[in-house]
Amino acid sequence: MVIPAATVPVHEPTPVALTAADGVALAAARCEGRGPGVLLAHGFGQTRQAWLQTQRRLAGAGHASLAWDVRGHGQSGRNPPDSHYSGEQFVADVGTAAAALGPAPVLVGASMGGLTGLMAQASGRPFSAMVLVDITPRWEAAGVERILGFMNAHPEGFDSFEHAAEQIAAYLPHRRGKKTPAQLAHLLNARPDGRLAWHWDPRLLSEFIPSTDQLQHLIEDACRQLDIPVLLVSGGRSDLVTSQTVEHFLELAPHARHVQLPEATHMVAGDDNDAFTDTLLHFLHDHFMHDHFLHHLATPTANHGDTR
Repeated sequence: MVIPAATVPVHEPTPVALTAADGVALAAARCEGRGPGVLLAHGFGQTRQAWLQTQRRLAGAGHASLAWDVRGHGQSGRNPPDSHYSGEQFVADVGTAAAALGPAPVLVGASMGGLTGLMAQASGRPFSAMVLVDITPRWEAAGVERILGFMNAHPEGFDSFEHAAEQIAAYLPHRRGKKTPAQLAHLLNARPDGRLAWHWDPRLLSEFIPSTDQLQHLIEDACRQLDIPVLLVSGGRSDLVTSQTVEHFLELAPHARHVQLPEATHMVAGDDNDAFTDTLLHFLHDHFMHDHFLHHLATPTANHGDTR
């Protein structure tokens, strides 16, 4: 049963510290719960705060969860100067986060989080199910260019929270109102000169992004190997995922399910969090009920009908 958002008690995630295989510190937040957990992987340029409302509702429904700031983002560590950002590092970090949550979690991955999760599943099979949030093995170049254009637009930073809020509002005109300083606190860092800079390491744009096109064939191979329940949640107004890219994904993974949220853009969880989290909770309910049924079939039934 999915609990309506308005009736869910508030459960605040607890900060936890993880350490990547190469020693980079990863900032995370965890909610406790019963049964297999839900690992929440944010997209490029986001932080774990993108999942806050979803984490609260997952906890209210009894699910453990863990969200973390990807290396080079938010409060997580940056690569040292002699270590270029690479897809292999991000995939390894997914494995680190999955192991910290517990056995066989469900991955919920938005954009880059979904792609690195697919590759992690192909290499180590840490997940029992997967939810891909507006990402497919092929993506529209125009959508990527728009995102990178925004991320590259202000290398000099901002002179105030209001300035940053204005730029975000222009980038996301479908959202109502501007972000407050409190809402922006996790997205901006104060520089020594007093200006505010985005939370991500600028090296990500020059070191990691140029290599992403080369990862597409690996991601397609990962999709072909999927043998776990998979749900793709796309935004009806997304400029990254289209009906053509969805069709291609479903050809690679024909057992996957697809749900489109008509009013959401690429930023699905932020655009319509209640609808997204309802969809996620329905999927989790179906997945865990199916697992419980299979476990019941595999359990010895010597005591069934026992009349002693």
